[in-house]
Formats: sequence, C-alpha cells, structure tokens
Amino acid sequence: MSFWTFFKLIAAVGVLAIMSFTGMLVFHVLVTPLSGVFEKIIPNPAVISSKEPEAEIAKMMNAKDLPTIDPGEKIFEKAHELLAVGDMVAAREKLITVVSVFPGSIKAPVARRIVGDMNLDEILSPSHMDGKLIHTVKRGNSPLSIASEHRTTLDCILQTNNLLEFKNLQPGDELIVMPLDFHLLIEPERRLISIWDGPRFVRDYPILHLGTTGKIPPGKTKISSKIAEFAGRQVQPLTKDYRDAEKVIQLAKPSLQIRGAAVGDEFAKGIVLSVQDMEEITLLTRVGNEVEFR
Repeated sequence: MSFWTFFKLIAAVGVLAIMSFTGMLVFHVLVTPLSGVFEKIIPNPAVISSKEPEAEIAKMMNAKDLPTIDPGEKIFEKAHELLAVGDMVAAREKLITVVSVFPGSIKAPVARRIVGDMNLDEILSPSHMDGKLIHTVKRGNSPLSIASEHRTTLDCILQTNNLLEFKNLQPGDELIVMPLDFHLLIEPERRLISIWDGPRFVRDYPILHLGTTGKIPPGKTKISSKIAEFAGRQVQPLTKDYRDAEKVIQLAKPSLQIRGAAVGDEFAKGIVLSVQDMEEITLLTRVGNEVEFR
C-alpha cells in the first residue's frame, strides 16, 4: 500500500469520527442529554435550572445580613406624611392599621400614642359631638342630678363645656353631656392600662409600678368608687381642693386601687400611673365602669 493511499484512509477515518462526534453532540443538545464528555462540554440546562434556584434560595435563607422588612413602619411613614399635610382622617386610618394589624411593629407604640392623643382631643372637644348629647336644664336640676341622669361625672361636664364651675345654672341653659360608658383593660404583664369604647381603642397608659402581692388572675370587675384625697382627707368634686387632690379609683374584686404617684415611688400600693395619666383616666371613668384584667 502506497503512502498516499494510507493517508487517505486515515483522513477518511478522521472525517467519520468528527461527523459522528458532531452528530452525537447535536443529539445531546436537541434530543436527549448524554453523560460523559458531552455533559462536561455542554452541561444539561435542566439540571442547571433545577439546582441553581434552590442553591440561591438556600443562600438567601441563610444570609444573616438581610434587612428585616417591617410593613408597619412603612405604613407609619405614610401616616406621618399625611399628618404633615393636614390629612388627619387618612393619617388616623393608617395609624390604626399599624396598631391593629401590625402590633409587633417597631412603630406600633408611637402609633398608639398618636391615635390616643387624637382620640382624646376629639372626646374632650365641645365641637366634636359624636357620643355626646345636649341637656337642657330643667327646674330642679342640679349638676349632680344631671351627671347621674346621663351616666357621667361633674368633672366631665365641666371639661366638655369649658367651665371652671357650675355657677348661675338656669332652666333653659344647655349643657353638653357625654355618657362615660368606656371600659378599662388592664394588662399587668405588659404594664399597660387602656381605655376602650366598645371594640374601639381610645388611649393607653403605662403602668409605672405594680404594688400588688401575687399575680392578678384574668377576669372582669367594676369600678366600685372614686376618691379624691388632699392633705390626708377626702374631698368632694366642686370643692376648692379637688383639682389638686390625689385621685384614686377603687376596684371591686380583686380589691385593688389605681392611683397616681411620682415616678419611681415603689412604696405606693396598687396599680400606679403617672399623676397626669391618672387625672385623664379619672376624667373618663365613672363608678360602675367595667374593668377587665388580661
């Protein structure tokens, strides 16, 4: 066999090998993936697509530096923007969403405080009549009888009518009266007292000190009495020392008191609030209001 003939045979075998490899490579890509050298040259796209997302998700799940998303904070920021432009109604809706839907948000305590301030402004404003009535004074009416008739207090009548005292009250005069049908929710574990109007949150107050023995069990009770103490003696509403007196709310069962005291007064007994917060709660409650421990 001549050299030229041998060279042609070698060339023909090489061409056949290349054609065969090319055909198998096309088969690997277009029909069925092959293993071995073909998988190394062109990895199986199905394997890549099935493994890479799982790896990426696992990497993301294990990442410790990912930012924590707080939806309540975003809603609070929107509420803050609405407050800045004076849209109080829309701002309140956003804040209430933070309070009720995202109570664990970092902004929830601030939102509750702002909502409470807005609620209290409305409740005590003579121009906001939701939940209030007009009482026309009749002959024989006294401030105490008017308060009793409408389930309210003398303090509340004075406050809602911007009065310092009942003076020269005449038949035909009109007074704004607000029935005090709120209830208190006391949460010792959270160190919090809140006021509610049915299912509607009104305002809450931090408990400064719990001067009680043992754990307070869950349950419901009522306000049995309200006391004002000044210089070691009890004083009555409309007397000159009443406004400066220390206010005390007595509960029925368990027999506990809610009272105001200076911050850090660890010797006070009962459930202790700041003096200012105690004044507000006294203003918004009456004897007979329901109190729940939770």
